[in-house]
Amino acid sequence: MTSTSPTRPHSTTHPRTTHPTRTLGATGPTTSALGLGCMGMSDLYGPADEAESIATVHAALDAGVTLLDTGDFYGMGHNELLIHEALRGRDRDSVQISVKFGAQRGPDGSWLGYDASPEATKTALAYTLRRLRTDHVDVYRPARLDPRVPVEETVGAIAELVQAGYVRHIGLSEVGAETLRRAAAVHPVSDLQIEYSLLSRSIEAEILPAARELGIGVTAYGVLSRGLLSGHWKDSRDLPGTDFRGFSPRFQGENLTHNLRLVTALREIADAKGVSVAQVAIAWVASRGEDIVPLVGARRRDRLAEALGSLDVTLDAAELAAVEAAVPAGSAAGDRYAAAQMADLDSEQ
Repeated sequence: MTSTSPTRPHSTTHPRTTHPTRTLGATGPTTSALGLGCMGMSDLYGPADEAESIATVHAALDAGVTLLDTGDFYGMGHNELLIHEALRGRDRDSVQISVKFGAQRGPDGSWLGYDASPEATKTALAYTLRRLRTDHVDVYRPARLDPRVPVEETVGAIAELVQAGYVRHIGLSEVGAETLRRAAAVHPVSDLQIEYSLLSRSIEAEILPAARELGIGVTAYGVLSRGLLSGHWKDSRDLPGTDFRGFSPRFQGENLTHNLRLVTALREIADAKGVSVAQVAIAWVASRGEDIVPLVGARRRDRLAEALGSLDVTLDAAELAAVEAAVPAGSAAGDRYAAAQMADLDSEQ
């Protein structure tokens, strides 16, 4: 594969010699303190450079990132094939691969619902193992709650796959506190993958306390709120039709103007500390607990290097208070998803 991207600097900070680790809950694996979310390399954020994506995975692995997050519906298998290519020649056992399944999509990319029935669960894993060219997945989880299938049945099916050796740990994604309790009563759950950022804090009231009560870790996606908190977003940015942010309420009109004002306030804190806005936003999520592993959705090496720089950012009490004042809980304008586009992706809360 050849890249059409220009050469980019790999880092704006000094390279780390070690990468800190965290453990996903009471029963889950030990992973790098930051994970790499690979969705944008294949889907939903517009075109991506495949060669640069693979180079970014390589750079992440070389920097000590061990957790790679994907979904079998990201590019309808493309993302898993890309990860397989990126891991070619690498030690499979040094990496944890987390896979979501269950989302049903049409040839045009449309969202058709979810199927997390036991039969679909096992069939999906069979295809995933073939695309990844591996004999196991480290964490396997339904992408969302299937309203037609009790979560106990889905978790029970994955538990059978754990017993058979095809799955190491069971995870969940975007579910509420009650579902966590029902699932954990069937089999230990390693982690809940859910959106968590300065602009998305709804998990703090009930979901995060329930996860901690049950010994379930959190892998937090959307830590940069899909680019809003990156410090690089411009209100004049044109988005291709394949980028779902073009339909996201938070990126529209007055909502976007309001949200970018919050970023401006956050930038003052970052500038005073000599770091980037993105690094402050990621460090804030990491500061919420040792049981939380932020997932960064970098598609390019320069963005990855910036995200990795957050590992060197420690926010003291005064700085945390300043961040809270700059971006108070509930201050984001607009919902996470457009109601008509992906309302069924919202969590059970």
